[in-house]
Amino acid sequence: MFEDPTRLVLGLLTGVVFGFLLQKGRVAKYGVILGQLLLKDWTVVKIMGSAVVVGSVGVFALVDGGQASLHIKPLLLGGVLVGAVLFGAGMAVLGYCPGTSVAACGEGRRDAMVGVLGMLAGAGLFVALYSPLQPLIHAWGDYGKLTLHEWLGVSPWLIVAGLVTASLLIVWFVESRPHRREPAETPGARHAAG
Repeated sequence: MFEDPTRLVLGLLTGVVFGFLLQKGRVAKYGVILGQLLLKDWTVVKIMGSAVVVGSVGVFALVDGGQASLHIKPLLLGGVLVGAVLFGAGMAVLGYCPGTSVAACGEGRRDAMVGVLGMLAGAGLFVALYSPLQPLIHAWGDYGKLTLHEWLGVSPWLIVAGLVTASLLIVWFVESRPHRREPAETPGARHAAG
């Protein structure tokens, strides 16, 4: 019924390290996220893209080594669309994604704390409405436990190699453009300067 305590501790430690790296990478700052949304500061894309690439290599290396197994969730297009709308609305209102909002809480940012409380309330609401939401979630079909490499009929390492290549090209493109980074303004800085 419950996970092995060692796995829970490992998950906690991994989460702490990830949060620390988010904070050190400055992606828990509202100004940096806003800069990304305005296509002026590409820090978020570089950090999150690196996390996806490193995670992909690590996960498939562990699976190939017999140290981990994948537990694929079914592709429910309705659930993906509903989740995307909720994620986008939350990001537009709060200015943080779930991971960066928790990291910003660790920095003591009150706006992020309100967002995390909203996420917890939303998760509780989802659990309460789980049964009535099932028709909407299944409305556009259940495509089963489908992975990209299975769908394409190729090795998962080919997909990982594509991710690495795409990430390197994106970083090269972003870094080759002239930088025009504006410093993230802290609350009250405008009034203090005037």
